[in-house]
Amino acid sequence: MGYPLWLLIAPPAAGAMLLLLCGKRTDRWGHLLGCAATIASFAVAAWLFIGMVRRPAEDRAVSQLLFSWIPAGALHVDFGVQLDQLSMCFVLLITGVGSLIHIYSIGYLADDPDRRRFFAYLNLFVAAMLLLVLADNYLGLYAGWESVGLASYLLIGFWDAKPSAATAARKAFVVNRVGDVGLAVALMVMFGAVGSVSFGAVFGATEQLGHGTLTVIGLPLLFAACGKSAQVPLQSWLGDAMEGPTPVSALIHAATMVTAGVYLIVRSGPVFDAAPAAQTAVVLVGAVTLLFGAFIGCAKDDIKKALAASTMSQIGYMVLAAGLGPAGYPVAILHLITHGFFKAGLFLGAGSVMHAMGDEVDMRRFGGLFRVLPVTFITFGLSYLAIIGVPPLAGFYSKDAIIEVAFAAGGVRGMLLGGAALLGAGVTAFYMTRVMLMTFAGHKRWPPDTHPHEAPAVMLWPMIVLASGSVFAGALLTAHGTLHHWLAPVLDETGIQVHSSTWILPAVTLAVVVVGVLIAARMYAAQGIPVHAPAGSVLTAAARRDLYGDAFNEAVFMRPGRRLTTAAAVVWERCVDGVVLGIATLVGGLSVSLRPLQTGFARSYALAVLVGAAAAIAAIVGTRIW
Repeated sequence: MGYPLWLLIAPPAAGAMLLLLCGKRTDRWGHLLGCAATIASFAVAAWLFIGMVRRPAEDRAVSQLLFSWIPAGALHVDFGVQLDQLSMCFVLLITGVGSLIHIYSIGYLADDPDRRRFFAYLNLFVAAMLLLVLADNYLGLYAGWESVGLASYLLIGFWDAKPSAATAARKAFVVNRVGDVGLAVALMVMFGAVGSVSFGAVFGATEQLGHGTLTVIGLPLLFAACGKSAQVPLQSWLGDAMEGPTPVSALIHAATMVTAGVYLIVRSGPVFDAAPAAQTAVVLVGAVTLLFGAFIGCAKDDIKKALAASTMSQIGYMVLAAGLGPAGYPVAILHLITHGFFKAGLFLGAGSVMHAMGDEVDMRRFGGLFRVLPVTFITFGLSYLAIIGVPPLAGFYSKDAIIEVAFAAGGVRGMLLGGAALLGAGVTAFYMTRVMLMTFAGHKRWPPDTHPHEAPAVMLWPMIVLASGSVFAGALLTAHGTLHHWLAPVLDETGIQVHSSTWILPAVTLAVVVVGVLIAARMYAAQGIPVHAPAGSVLTAAARRDLYGDAFNEAVFMRPGRRLTTAAAVVWERCVDGVVLGIATLVGGLSVSLRPLQTGFARSYALAVLVGAAAAIAAIVGTRIW
């Protein structure tokens, strides 16, 4: 059967092209076209999903060859797309949540003169993400990967008149390009070892390739994932990226772009399963990052940066699960989907608060907003309960599943990973309760000339839908192992959900969450919230500076890199350029020395010929005599 998979990508791609090429002539209705394009893509995705459900599990994956992309000798790459159970999860998330964020943006940027351009960039991002998850080979994935980076740069720097926004966009672009080198290196190694970059060829060759080769493929793939998903050591761009409009934070830095790294790891599961060293590196990166982001979130007074740190931490949970192999892949995707609902809801709720407070982001200047923003309070509150894992909301099912799988790894390794995930759950409960209390509870701390008001309906309805997903998504996806059975044909039959034999671990997790909530309540409800941030401890000061991530990168990478570049430039100038310039100088000098011989007089040339002939005759005679 011919399934029009290209129709998934075509509407947002066409919308972006039309809005950018037609310019200001589309200002009056450009936002409507942008929304319609993404909604159309979601409708196609829903239609394809229904058709997929109706087919047997082993026949659900479909692919389509669009054209021959690179027919160059031994390298032959077709531009094809595939839709299987794994990519369908991402397609529905990208287009569904993306449509809600597009609709929300109509109200959020209602007064922005460049709203049409913003929607063009949003459409471009959606099209790029769809290309990334639908490509049937690593080179097509790489094209989508780089396109997502471009769209992210444009959206973060949308308000480029602000120096901080322009700087944040450049930082995100550069850090992601550093990570993208890993994907490029992996592509080269794949082609050198396998002779192809298609998923089928690479995965089919894992049994023939040695552990060393697979490790050399897996580690660069992980490095690329660290850049796109803001994992240690390439996490430093995510907090600064909050300078972009809040819908950008919801779409890119909560629900879609930062999950691209998780998709890359899960899609490349056969590679990591056959490369234990690379798989161990994935686990370590996830465990470190989930704690790294959680501790940073505890000290942020900027509501968006607190949520950004939370995103870093939650993606760390997903990466940790993905590093645990087939048993972890389904729960990583489960948490990815539930996170898409509650984190997008949190960011849109933060945008509603900013809309009410004149774009203020400092939570020390909020307080008591539950009285004047009731819908925002309820929707934000449900997403908050979901992310900390309160049953029966979505995060309870997904995060607890990751903690369970981590402990199931067994031995000291399982205890360490499970302990890190459990500690992260408690810290998450602390900093998210802190955000709730500082924003909505207590007495008002805003200036007298501020008059908070609820957002318009076009912003509230997407928040309500996302809050509903935060409540029900976990139960729906885990009922009778729905998601796990859905993904099993693509990932591995052994990836069926691990069932806890007792209630002890869920109870312990919930107790840790309650402790985190109570500590935050004691600190920020009972003692009050200071208008000016206190100095705090050494750890607090470090967390406010993102645990010195920028300072580390500057000391370890930037300064040595600058010195290396300077040294290389000197070597190039003195050696390579010196040789080239030396030859040129020699030829120029000889030319100047020989130029007087060219007099232009026939008698001079005749004399030269005579002298030359005489010299030649003398040489011949002399040779015969000797």
